[in-house]
Amino acid sequence: MHGKACMSITIFRHPDVTNSIHQIKSVIQKNQVHPATGFRNNGDQQEFHMIRAIRTILAPAMALGCGLTLWGARDGAHRPPIRVVVAANGTGNYPTVQEAIDHAPPSGPRRLIIAIEPGIYRGRVSIPRDRPRVTLLGLGRSPKDVVLTYHLSARQVGGTFFSSTVDVEGEGFQARNLTIQNSYGPGSQAVALSVHAGHAIFDRVRLLGYQDTLYAASGLQYYRDCMIQGAVDFIFGNATAVFDHCLIRTIGHGYITAQSRRSPRATTGYVFYRCRITGHRAKPDVFLGRPWRRFARVVYLDCYLGRAIRPSGWNDWDHTAANQKTAWYGEYGSHGPGAQPQRRAEWAHELTRAQARQFFPQVFMRARGWNPWRVLIRLEREK
Repeated sequence: MHGKACMSITIFRHPDVTNSIHQIKSVIQKNQVHPATGFRNNGDQQEFHMIRAIRTILAPAMALGCGLTLWGARDGAHRPPIRVVVAANGTGNYPTVQEAIDHAPPSGPRRLIIAIEPGIYRGRVSIPRDRPRVTLLGLGRSPKDVVLTYHLSARQVGGTFFSSTVDVEGEGFQARNLTIQNSYGPGSQAVALSVHAGHAIFDRVRLLGYQDTLYAASGLQYYRDCMIQGAVDFIFGNATAVFDHCLIRTIGHGYITAQSRRSPRATTGYVFYRCRITGHRAKPDVFLGRPWRRFARVVYLDCYLGRAIRPSGWNDWDHTAANQKTAWYGEYGSHGPGAQPQRRAEWAHELTRAQARQFFPQVFMRARGWNPWRVLIRLEREK
């Protein structure tokens, strides 16, 4: 291969193809997941790590511009996604993300991948209901390299729900390796990301705001290796959402969650799994959550809680005794200086392992008929 003159590499997963298999197996073995997560050692998680391993092994060839496509027996039935490029300097198919959403070819049952070149993109982005299966893919080395940002508050537009930088209503939305920001700051609600769509996946995405950063409004949502920053109610809404190995960064005194489950029979709620909760100050002035609606449900599993977390942990929203009877807040395996179970609010739940198991990510999502890890395998193929 000389320069960038090379063809794409296609790997057929077939028993006869044995090159590098020992390297691949060694990478997989290093990435085994504890059985408590619900992953099968020979299932989705292994295939996911196998694809990553192949990419690592073939990195030199890929650096020369070679593409990588993985095909198995079942892949032939799926048509490849439509891919367009956004570049602010005019070298892509479109100069803005919104133009790509509005004018890219109809994708039908296929996925539309909008690959975004590094840069700061100022402006609002809306993914409507009639644009399902959209992926926003940052092409930078890290999520900091592609920034979608806007400066708008609820006070300016007449309501929290109209202030979002990115608004998602299209089913099956995905975002990876980029930043979404509302730069308004203190003084009013100002949403960075609003998600009203089901089966939404966010992988290595930074969400930056102050009050009401993420409106996880409805549907099934999965956040992996994300960073979410804010101060007041900065993760709110009534979605069924899992935050898996995320960094939750508080930048002021306030509340992390304001979940809004409306009925004790509803299956919605937030699960934080092996997340790190940190703050910019050592003073304990942050609650894990307060109930936006009476039956709010939030669970923290095996999370690191920094010094910013108040000993009582939970707030009942204006000392409302009725909320203490209906809101459902739980912890299991919390650790760090903010983990003080003996000082938690009496109406919160310290879970046993048996009680916590129903909230482990794969158990929690599969009970609702969705397996986001299999979708992540396809994401690895498509990136």
